Amino acid sequence: MIQKIFTSPINLIVKIGEKVQEEVEKELYDLEHIQKKLIHLQMMYELEEIDEDSYKQSEKELLIRYEIAKKREMEQINELTKRKK
Repeated sequence: MIQKIFTSPINLIVKIGEKVQEEVEKELYDLEHIQKKLIHLQMMYELEEIDEDSYKQSEKELLIRYEIAKKREMEQINELTKRKK
């Protein structure tokens, strides 16, 4: 009982940390999320809400993240197929 009282705050902090990490991963490496950001960026550029330099810089960053996300996805698929063998 006493152990539970002392470990509950620690467990809560761990759970919050895991949730934050999950959201960061989604923001940085979720393919669908990155695709939506690329579309939004394109629309902003076409509507002249951002200039060409800003567009190119943001697009470059998003494409790098997309490439990393795609590699991570392929690694996960490879891991799963290795486990099944």
